Amino acid sequence: MKIDFYEYQEIKMPCMNDGTGMMTVKMYNDDNYRIIPTRIHKGGSIGLHTQNSGDDLNYIISGTGKAICNGIEEELKAGVMHICPKGSNHTIINTGNVDLVMMTIVVAK
Repeated sequence: MKIDFYEYQEIKMPCMNDGTGMMTVKMYNDDNYRIIPTRIHKGGSIGLHTQNSGDDLNYIISGTGKAICNGIEEELKAGVMHICPKGSNHTIINTGNVDLVMMTIVVAK
């Protein structure tokens, strides 16, 4: 299966899950996967929420940030993958001066 994200419209999402700032995404959804190229803009975050739809895998492409999953804080930078298991509470925060760019894959279980 090929997914060409150049064919997907970019969506601007302000204050996702009561987070801060703005993020920009392109989103692919089916019954098994949600695949989301994501840019959390400077000062932005994905608000703290429960990950109900499946395991959430976030591979950092560029920028810096931090993830908090079930109260455990981890630094994020290019080359790092953060995994938040289904049922966990988590957030991702851009701590840098440029966009935090990542590929998010949610695997339905």
